[in-house]
Amino acid sequence: MTGVLLSGAVALVFASWRVGRRLRFFLHLMQLEGYHPGAVVRWTARRPRDAFFRLSHALGLVLIAAAFVFQARTAQIILLLLWAATFASSRRYRRDRPKKPLAQTPRLKRLAAAAALPPLLLPLAGLLAAATPWGPPAVAMFFAGLWLADLGAPVWVALAGLVLAPVELRIHEGFKSRARRRLAERPDLVIVAVTGSYGKTSVKFMIAEMLARRYSVLATPGSYNTPMGICRVINDQLRPEHQVIVLEMGVRHSGDIAELCAIARPHVAVITGIGVAHLESMGSEEAIANEKGSLLDFLMPGGTAVLNADDAWYASHRGRSPHAVVGVSATGREDADLRASDIRFGPEGTSCRVTDLEGRSLDVMLKLLGRHHVGNMLLGMAVARVLGVRLRQAALAASGLEPVPHRLALRSEDGLLVLDDAFNSNPVGARSALEVLSAFPGRHFLVTPGMIELGDREEAENEAFGAAMAGCADEVYLVGPERTRPIARGLLARGFRAEDLHVVHTLFEARDAVRRRARPGDVVLYENDLPDQYTEA
Repeated sequence: MTGVLLSGAVALVFASWRVGRRLRFFLHLMQLEGYHPGAVVRWTARRPRDAFFRLSHALGLVLIAAAFVFQARTAQIILLLLWAATFASSRRYRRDRPKKPLAQTPRLKRLAAAAALPPLLLPLAGLLAAATPWGPPAVAMFFAGLWLADLGAPVWVALAGLVLAPVELRIHEGFKSRARRRLAERPDLVIVAVTGSYGKTSVKFMIAEMLARRYSVLATPGSYNTPMGICRVINDQLRPEHQVIVLEMGVRHSGDIAELCAIARPHVAVITGIGVAHLESMGSEEAIANEKGSLLDFLMPGGTAVLNADDAWYASHRGRSPHAVVGVSATGREDADLRASDIRFGPEGTSCRVTDLEGRSLDVMLKLLGRHHVGNMLLGMAVARVLGVRLRQAALAASGLEPVPHRLALRSEDGLLVLDDAFNSNPVGARSALEVLSAFPGRHFLVTPGMIELGDREEAENEAFGAAMAGCADEVYLVGPERTRPIARGLLARGFRAEDLHVVHTLFEARDAVRRRARPGDVVLYENDLPDQYTEA
């Protein structure tokens, strides 16, 4: 009897650990997707085999049936132990090195508590059913309850999100109301808002650095571009001495800009450019352009719009702005308020000449790599000029800027030169990264999982990306066999040697392989690093 009880205890702990790991995975997924229950539903709908119909679930169903057939309790417990052991082979739920660890926030803890209720109640319900006079074997029913608790992990997390939605909405409204009150108390504060499909964070930091030549500036850190991120900065970091606040405004769904501007209406609105990022959630490039362009509708009276004159949507946005418009061009458009020419870049940085409408020019040298940084710099200079900072002062500030982490930042690693462009790749940024890679001497290694959230254009864009990299890289490491098929197709179609194309399952495998094959002086470009929810199992 002691052996039976010990085996049962081991089986229970193992099975509970299994259910807990699955719940944790989907809680992490929910957090990575901004706590949208619909995102979890979409993820599971696209990967039903990955989420529900795994080998362990099929084996569990067989073993449950066997547990009802074999009346001996020892046999039933052994079957339960066998089922729990099958979990150890799951690549998806054995992830020990997440790229973005699960943050133990108060919201996550509320969600976890609600999601854990069904897994706790189902095994107990099985035992209660077994206690009835006509009930089946208790161990088998307990086993069945655990199996359902495990199978339904994504369902429990999504339901918990739906049930808690009114609670979270009320909490969020409290944070928003406080942020609005704080801004209302500061009519002297100048608000600069930055949106666009690419370059938002880099432009935000450039603006902040340039304006710091004259003002006390507060800028949202990193990619704090959601309503709660912006509220957190306003509520916790805004001080009486701050004269300007620079806010990054992200868009993933229609209405996001209106929600953000209901917290903070800008005096200066910057649109970096329109691309196909988040096409999956927005539906079309027109919808993206319209949503990001709506920032201009919320400009404060007397405000100014700063726009990228090289963007295909420039004319549309210029006509939409109810106030003054300043346009910048990195391709030398003569009608732009600020334009760049003679752009050069290499391992030491990027240089160009900046000219205004009056014909005044100055040369600028940036530590940053890539042609796209020239456009970002011009947007920052335009904002600085609108707020009274002289062009030469702005250029001096730009020359001292260090790369934003994971946005084409250069570092040395074990004798290798590493171009880290791992943050949220898009077609514009990817092309620029390849251009920079080509400027370096030595052998070129490229590691990428491709681009995501491009909707119907994702396959074509990734195939074009593969074709473009064929002439820039000596060896390519594709992360994820299924997702990267279009990239491989584009590479091979351009004559890239199959023996120099390597496909791996994780970024960690790619890094280890590059370290084995690369030599000091070689260059490695890491282009994009997908969030954990996109990693292939």
